[in-house]
Amino acid sequence: MMQNLRMDTHASKKRSIDDTDRALLRALSHNARQSGTALAAAAGIAESTVSLRLRRLQDDGYLRGFHADIDVTALGATVQALVSIKLVKHVRSEVDEFRRAAPSWPGVLALFHMGGADDYLLHVAARSASDLRDFVLTHLAGHPAVAHTETNLIFEHVEGRGLDDLLG
Repeated sequence: MMQNLRMDTHASKKRSIDDTDRALLRALSHNARQSGTALAAAAGIAESTVSLRLRRLQDDGYLRGFHADIDVTALGATVQALVSIKLVKHVRSEVDEFRRAAPSWPGVLALFHMGGADDYLLHVAARSASDLRDFVLTHLAGHPAVAHTETNLIFEHVEGRGLDDLLG
């Protein structure tokens, strides 16, 4: 599953998380459909406190939501790519317009704002190589803010367990 990774900071976090919160987040990261009973067992707490803890984790910005891991290839998207994008210039209005528009384009699974050689990275799914080509030509090549793109095909996507390291 491609996580919704955002580098937004929640400057107003009300509290730091404890080992119980970390255990709940770890359990949810492995299976967000677990029952309250299973989550309570994983965290070593009473089932009656699970929903309170989860609500607090959401309110404090640690838990953004619950998402399904949908296999886009099963839906007919046989081609996936990461498209690196360099913008023409870094005028705030153009950057903001691109950032607003790109996630709504057909097939866009994720948009990453990058530091380094590229400005953005798009994760795109398409039904065929020609559909991917059409996406690049229609949405990127003709976009006034885009100076250059480089499309890299994804042959395999393996989910990492880096979140486990962050949760301790």
